[in-house]
Amino acid sequence: MTWLGVSLIITAFGQIKKQFTVEDAPGCGEIKLCLKANSGNCFIKPGSDSHILNVFSNQSENNYSHNFKKEVKGNICDVMLRLEEAEAEGIGKNISTRFFGADSEPVNDKVWKMYLTESKPYDLQLDYGVGNAHVDLSGLSIKKLKINTASADVIVGYFSALENQLDMDTFSVKVDVGSINVKNISLSKPKQVVADVGFGSMTLDFTTQPLITSKVRGSVGAGNLTILLPANETPVLVRIKDSWLCSVKLPASLKKISENTFASATYTKGAKNALIFDLDVSMGNIIFKNPTPTASR
Repeated sequence: MTWLGVSLIITAFGQIKKQFTVEDAPGCGEIKLCLKANSGNCFIKPGSDSHILNVFSNQSENNYSHNFKKEVKGNICDVMLRLEEAEAEGIGKNISTRFFGADSEPVNDKVWKMYLTESKPYDLQLDYGVGNAHVDLSGLSIKKLKINTASADVIVGYFSALENQLDMDTFSVKVDVGSINVKNISLSKPKQVVADVGFGSMTLDFTTQPLITSKVRGSVGAGNLTILLPANETPVLVRIKDSWLCSVKLPASLKKISENTFASATYTKGAKNALIFDLDVSMGNIIFKNPTPTASR
C-alpha cells in the first residue's frame, strides 16, 4: 500500500490529507475486499483507474489508526482494511443513544471516500459501526456482497441505473439498531438475498423489474422491514412465518394460496424473473408496498 498526499479541498468536510492506494497484483483475477470502519462518513463508488482500492480521508494520522493486509492466494487478491478512530466513544454508547435519546448527538465530520475498479470482480464485505455510509455499486462486478451495520445508517444501491456486470451470488445485509436502505436491488442481479433485522430498520427496493429470479430470505427481530415491489406483472411468491407479537401488511395484489403463503396472479412454479420471499418475523413489522392499496393480515 502506498501513501500519497493530495491537496483537494472538500468544502463541507475540510481538506483531504491522505490517500491509500492498493494496486492490482499479477495473476489477480478476483478481489476479496473486507472494509471495516468503526465511525465516520463513508462513501464507496466506482473509480476511474485499475487500482483495487483508493481511499481518501480528511483525517490526520493522530485521529485514527489503520490495520491493512494484502495477500494473493491463487487468483484471489485478499485485501483487508480496518479503520478505527483513535478516541472513539464506542458503539455501545451510540446504541444507548438510539434507545434512550440524548439532548444532542455529536456531529462526526470524519470522511472516508473509497473507489473500486470496474475491471475486476469483487467479493465485498463492509462492516460499519456508527455514522453514515453511502455505497454506489453502479457498473461494478460484485460476485458477493455482505454489509453489516451496528448503529450506522447505510444507503446502498445502483444510483446511475447501471446494473451489476455479472449475476451476484448473494446480496446479504444485516442491521442491528441502525438502518439500511437498499435502492434498485434488482440491478445487482442477485440469485439470493439475505436480510437480517435486529432492532433497526431496513428497506429493500425491488421496484426495478427483476433481471433474474431472486430468492429472498429475511429475518426480523423487533425491528422493521419494508419491501417495495415492482409492477404487478412481476411473479411474486411470499411465505411468512410470524407470531401474534408481530405485524405483517401485504398489498391486495398478493392473494393467499395456502397457510402463510401468498402469490401474485402472474406467479407460477418455475416462473422466470420471479421474486420468492421466505420471511420470519417475531416481534417486529414487515410491510410490502406497491402502487395498489395495502391490507392488514
